[in-house]
Amino acid sequence: MIGAQIEEGRGKRTGRRVIATEPVMKVEASVEETASFLGVEGLNIITYVSHSKPDGSLEGQGEGVFASLQGDIVTWKGMGVGRFGENGSIHYSGSLSFTTTAQKLAKLNGMCVVFDWEIDAQGNTHSKMWEFGTAAGRTATA
Repeated sequence: MIGAQIEEGRGKRTGRRVIATEPVMKVEASVEETASFLGVEGLNIITYVSHSKPDGSLEGQGEGVFASLQGDIVTWKGMGVGRFGENGSIHYSGSLSFTTTAQKLAKLNGMCVVFDWEIDAQGNTHSKMWEFGTAAGRTATA
């Protein structure tokens, strides 16, 4: 079950490099986004590696760190799938998990989060994340 939206960010790709061309194309990219997690403003620094699949779709894994304006730190790991869009854009969807000791962001520790992320041909990004699963608004029963 999809729950409340917990994040939105906008930013810019800051770098990319080819890691491999065989047996599949593999690219690493870095992004910085101004973001808000659970209403807390800050900077999300993202690094991900994606590779092409035989059907033309993409599969990727990423890691990142969110630093609030007050210095609270959240690290995260994720995975997703992507597709090339019009004019060189790419759209990814996937899931993330978080780790933090920051009290005001501690709720992230127990969440499974799903995301939608777009990057246009100029490297501009837009992310949105939602809580997912039984913790997202319903109680599990035995």
